[in-house]
Amino acid sequence: MKIKTPTDRGKLRNSILPKNPKNYQGFYIIRIITFVYLMVIVARSSIHLFSEDGGAGSIAGIDTKVAGGKNIIAIFHQWGAIQMLLAGLLITLFFAYKGLTPLVILFLSLDAPLRAIAGQMSDLQTSHTPPGAALNWPIFWSLVLLFIASLLKNRSKAQSVS
Repeated sequence: MKIKTPTDRGKLRNSILPKNPKNYQGFYIIRIITFVYLMVIVARSSIHLFSEDGGAGSIAGIDTKVAGGKNIIAIFHQWGAIQMLLAGLLITLFFAYKGLTPLVILFLSLDAPLRAIAGQMSDLQTSHTPPGAALNWPIFWSLVLLFIASLLKNRSKAQSVS
């Protein structure tokens, strides 16, 4: 096992927080895939924010016809609002500072395990497995791979910038 030297850590830090955040030296396909993920986040946020039940019953399978059901729906709407704010910030960084693409992907990848951990903190009674719960780990691992790929330099871009 190779021990990382301070220079290796410095290279990783500079890849995530580059000196020139307007310049992304990676592969263009990484940005396209990241944009698709961001649009999924916007769609998910919109459903939670704007659908009648916030997606609680219609998507997550939570019975909202119980006492406190309107509170469940309100929390889903609030969750959608917070997701939309995060998506807006990530999209702003994504377009204004292309060099922060790895950082954007890193934050996208942290969403899934944090939601999985939150989901384990309390038992949730649903009529079926919510899509988020079913997809947390596959999405996480695909984003980890995307993050690693985002750190790779496109030699033709790196040479043209030098």
